[in-house]
Amino acid sequence: VQLVESGGGLVQPGGSLRLSCTASGFTFEDSDMGWYRQAPGNECELVSTISSSERTTYYADSVKGRFTITKANAEVTVYLQMNNLKSEDTALYYCFDFAHWGQGTQVTVS
Repeated sequence: VQLVESGGGLVQPGGSLRLSCTASGFTFEDSDMGWYRQAPGNECELVSTISSSERTTYYADSVKGRFTITKANAEVTVYLQMNNLKSEDTALYYCFDFAHWGQGTQVTVS
């Protein structure tokens, strides 16, 4: 199983980024997917999840209304569109399938 994140970077407050996580080694269309984040000195925070059917999503209160998770089965990729970014969104963002984790992609809002 491999999960490879991309799309992180440095952005000003109020800006946008789209994170991507491309998967391999398992049946992506049958898998629930999600994103965690961890800021320095903080615990991991569950940011968002999406069910295998894409019918059910979850968002942390801290990102609700600003972030959108989508799942593209044909591309074996899960996306996290992040709008109106705030400094408190600065963290290392990890993709997961509830059993495996990627290496993370850094998002810095400054």
